[in-house]
Amino acid sequence: MRRLVRRYRALPIRARLAVLVAAAVAFAVAAVSLTCWFIVQRKLFEQVDKDLRKTAQPQRLGNVESVLAACPQQPTGASPNGLRTHGTYYYLQLVRRDGTACVSADSAGRVKTVSGDLDIIARANDSDGTITSVEREGVDSEGAPVRVLTQPLTISSPNSRPELYPDAALQVAIPLKATHDTLKDLALILLLVSGIGVVGAGAAGLAVARAGLRPVDKLTDAVEHVARTEDLSIRIPVEDESEDEVARLSRSFNSMTASLASSRELQQQLIADAGHELRTPLTSLRTNIELLTRSEETGRPLPAADRKALLTSVKAQMSELSSLIGDLQELSRSEGQRGERLQVVAFQDTVEEAMRRARLRGPELTLTADLEPWFVRAEPSALERAIVNILDNAVKFSPEGGTVDVRLSGGVLTVRDHGPGIPEEELPYVFDRFWRSPGARSLPGSGLGLSIVARTVQQAGGEVTLARAESGGTVATVRLPGAPTPPPEMPGG
Repeated sequence: MRRLVRRYRALPIRARLAVLVAAAVAFAVAAVSLTCWFIVQRKLFEQVDKDLRKTAQPQRLGNVESVLAACPQQPTGASPNGLRTHGTYYYLQLVRRDGTACVSADSAGRVKTVSGDLDIIARANDSDGTITSVEREGVDSEGAPVRVLTQPLTISSPNSRPELYPDAALQVAIPLKATHDTLKDLALILLLVSGIGVVGAGAAGLAVARAGLRPVDKLTDAVEHVARTEDLSIRIPVEDESEDEVARLSRSFNSMTASLASSRELQQQLIADAGHELRTPLTSLRTNIELLTRSEETGRPLPAADRKALLTSVKAQMSELSSLIGDLQELSRSEGQRGERLQVVAFQDTVEEAMRRARLRGPELTLTADLEPWFVRAEPSALERAIVNILDNAVKFSPEGGTVDVRLSGGVLTVRDHGPGIPEEELPYVFDRFWRSPGARSLPGSGLGLSIVARTVQQAGGEVTLARAESGGTVATVRLPGAPTPPPEMPGG
């Protein structure tokens, strides 16, 4: 059995479906065929028993005493004057208490008696006058199958009521050869029809499986093509109105390949942009280091002021590289670990900490704060870094001695500087990776700060915008869903 199960599991899906369909049809056909055969068998035997009861008339024996006196008498067989109904010859005989069969001269032959036939006589004598009969299958003297009816023998006369004959029972039998032949023919026909039905069901199941799995074959070919060539542009055609499982699977595959293609394109773009951004500080750093090295090798020391300027430039380039690498790590981590380590965060505390760091970077500026309590669900370190990036931009573009206004109310954080502002035509690009406005390219930065802000705020379920202020400067607005009070599960809430 286990071997069959293993072989079945090793078959292709379409072959398994064909086997299942054929097995289901075979079971249904077998059930119907058996039911039909048993119903026909019962009906045939009911008809035989009905004919036997109609034929079981003592008057057909003639003089019972003469039949018993001539016992045992040899039957004349299927003579023209024999007992027959619908062309079938019947067996007609009496059975004595001692088991002797007294055959009528018109009987088609002799029926072998059994002990149950003698019990009819005993029960008839002991009963209250109710006449009972028994039908059974038996054989005649030559071994041919017959259906036998045995019942108590009653004798009636014109001037008296029927009386029970105490010493004998009446037996009527009919040959079963025709009935058995009919049942055999029926079984053969049912077996033939069942076989044709099972074979046809298997073929139909295989055809249906092939047609139904054709989209799966296309999907398999597409997956193998992607695995072999890494070509994510392949798509599986799907009918718009189709909503079956295969269509849903095909749409899911198309969505997956589209997402993978977009992710690969973004990854390649990120690598290309990162390489472009890294090339400039690396080139400058290499040039400065080569100048310092050549000065040492040639024994011509650089003037102190030039050497100090070169070292300052090297330090600035290294800081820029370190900042760029940190931003790249933050951006890649945000893409790969969305939704991880989310916590309930006091937004006002995060803004205060970010402002403390921003004051260190712009000590000559004034940062004003109006913060109301607001609790959000976000990653604390990522949220703080995003707010720091916004404040860094405000500090970077603020004039010396200027003011940066920070306000948090109802989950809306606004950061406004009083710098030159961003031109309207540049606003659509401020959140793109590595994008820097022409006026900011001379300032330190990687061009990834606002991209990290946008990514972090989106992960927290909010939105961020940048716009020009009415009286000059830039306003950054961050909206985050939350509540003015912490949830009960928050520690200290």
